[in-house]
This record gives sequence, structure tokens and C-alpha cells, in this order.
Amino acid sequence: MVEYRIDRRSGVATYVQIVQQTKQALRLGVLEPGDKLPTAREVVEATAINPNTVLKAYRELEREGLVEARRGLGTFVRRSLGAAPADHTALRSKLTAWVDEARKEGLEREDIGALFASVLDEKCPEGER
Repeated sequence: MVEYRIDRRSGVATYVQIVQQTKQALRLGVLEPGDKLPTAREVVEATAINPNTVLKAYRELEREGLVEARRGLGTFVRRSLGAAPADHTALRSKLTAWVDEARKEGLEREDIGALFASVLDEKCPEGER
């Protein structure tokens, strides 16, 4: 099951963070078709956000065709994103080694994220596939 982490200082709307984290879980195979998303109540209890924010995120995911709400049952994953998780094993291993090296160099989590984002933006500009 996915666990949402909300960064109130990020400047990114809370519902967008939920959408992004759900998509990431779909890409990584953490969530698969048929899986149930946490209920709005569960997300609220874990993150202390407004239930309407969770519902807004889930509606956006539904609009994109990634999940479907089943009245009285919950919200379920309709389709995954990206390649199968097994296809990423070698890349994940290299990325893990890179993060380990960055930590040895004294970089903190935020520094590592910023460095990765910088390279990602350089190599994969927004709007490019």
C-alpha cells in the first residue's frame, strides 16, 4: 500500500503531491491494477490534511483514467504506468549506489534530490518524452 508524505514547504499543492506520489507508486510497481488506494480517512489520519484534498487528488487520478471509484468499496487502480518493476532492477541498483556515494560525500537528502532534479531537468526537459 502507498503511504503519502506531504511536504508543506515544497510549494506544491497538497493534492498534486498525492497525485504525483500515486503515479510514482504506479511506475515503480508499488501499486498495481486492482489494488485499493487508502481511504480518504486513512490518508487524513496519516497526514493531517483535509479530506476534500484527498478526494480532489483521487478525482484527478480518476479523470486521468488511472483509478476508479467504486461506491461503497473504495478507489481502485485501473492501470499501471511505465515498464514492469523487474525491468528497472539494474537501474535501481546503480541509482542506489549513486545515492550511497552522495551520502559518503556528505550530501543530505535535500541536496541529493536537488542534484538529481538538476540533472533530470537537463537531460529530460519538461514536455519531452
